[in-house]
Amino acid sequence: MRIARSTPIVSHIVMMLVTVICLLPFVLLIASSLSSEKSILVNGYSFLPKEFSLEAYTYLANNGNYLLHAYGISILVTIVGTAVSLVITCMLAYPLSRPDLPFRNKFTFFVFFTILFNGGLVPTYLLYNNIIGIKNSLFALLIPYLLMNGFNVLITRTFFITNIPPALVESAYIDGAGEFMIFRKIIIPLSLPIVATIGLFVGVGYWNDWFNGMIFINQAKLYSIQNVLNQMLQNIQFMQNNPDIGSRQSMPLPETTVKMAIAVVGVIPILIIYPFFQKYFAKGITVGAVKG
Repeated sequence: MRIARSTPIVSHIVMMLVTVICLLPFVLLIASSLSSEKSILVNGYSFLPKEFSLEAYTYLANNGNYLLHAYGISILVTIVGTAVSLVITCMLAYPLSRPDLPFRNKFTFFVFFTILFNGGLVPTYLLYNNIIGIKNSLFALLIPYLLMNGFNVLITRTFFITNIPPALVESAYIDGAGEFMIFRKIIIPLSLPIVATIGLFVGVGYWNDWFNGMIFINQAKLYSIQNVLNQMLQNIQFMQNNPDIGSRQSMPLPETTVKMAIAVVGVIPILIIYPFFQKYFAKGITVGAVKG
């Protein structure tokens, strides 16, 4: 009895320790971004700023001419891309979950094959640039991720198979419902956990994407927040490596602290959104992945 009673207490203590361990990197990140460059170089990193300074954020504000505009680009691309990607993913996963789909196994293997292999960078660039023609447009930030992810499709398919009773679909057929009505009125409302989970995966992917912008975008007005921050970091490193240019600055460039500030600026929107999806995320990833 004593062991049984102590088990929840031990579990809570362990989970609290795990939570603290997970939070420590974020605390260190924020503390470092609020420290002075000199303090970081002399004393190293610490969980409390030894010399409080906003020079890193001041640098971002003074030199980030496109910062707010880039935030708008990232928000637009993330919202539109996530919504359309969810529609495409669910509309492919649902037929694959139906046992009466002709050539179901072949289609599933095709989706699985895309997880293991891809065409490579050069064919991908030629396809999107020369054939589809998305260079220097918002479609360059949307379409590459919009063409789904096989892993997300298979997780969603597994959720549909294990959590949507076949009898429910059959009864809807008997009542005269068509495929689209069943999908819209029954399948999606019962699948909110996996929809939220995949939506979080895709949204984070869109928000953190800098690679597509680097390859397909060379106009500053179309840069996402990740591309702008990456460009600012490259500018700092360039001036640090060229003393003649760096000596013209009125104050030393806060390279180390700016890196931390860039990470903070990039991760804040995800930290704000995640609590609203947390309960769906936990349930969706558990049922969709473990019950397969």
